[in-house]
Amino acid sequence: MDRETLDLRGIKCPLSWAKAKVRLETMRAGTEIELLLDDPQGAADIPRAAEASGHQVVGVVDEGGRWRITIEA
Repeated sequence: MDRETLDLRGIKCPLSWAKAKVRLETMRAGTEIELLLDDPQGAADIPRAAEASGHQVVGVVDEGGRWRITIEA
């Protein structure tokens, strides 16, 4: 399966979600994107926002102040 990575470290929510959403809208269905975050608010809000937008959250990994969120387009 194809997987893209989008580095959103240093970007605060909601701008990080806006950037992720734009990328998700251009991806083929079934493709995964891995978001790299260091904003706790974004780590909490992005999975909810992604599911509300019809995407599947494949995984959320807390790496101690950094998060790796995988979403299927």
